[in-house]
Amino acid sequence: MNLLEDKLHVWLDSSRFVKARPGVYVLYDKKDEVIYIGETNNLQERFTKYLDTSFEDNTCKQKTVAYQREFLDNPKERQNQLFEEFKNQFGRLPLCNENMD
Repeated sequence: MNLLEDKLHVWLDSSRFVKARPGVYVLYDKKDEVIYIGETNNLQERFTKYLDTSFEDNTCKQKTVAYQREFLDNPKERQNQLFEEFKNQFGRLPLCNENMD
């Protein structure tokens, strides 16, 4: 299930080259299932942090093999929309978002 119109990108191959702009992102596991929906004011900074740490503090996100991203000015609002779409379809949040408040 692709949540965004953006194509799926291979995580380690292309995540280094994301622009330093605000946006939302969706992380996928090897089965192309959504595991996390995130937002940030700087996608490049966020992805660089993830690459530098290899999600070492988050075993859930260690399953990431692909991602989608969407650049926009109000990423928090779009993230909330994506949460609602996902919950409406699956009755829950993505696996790595489930423990968020």
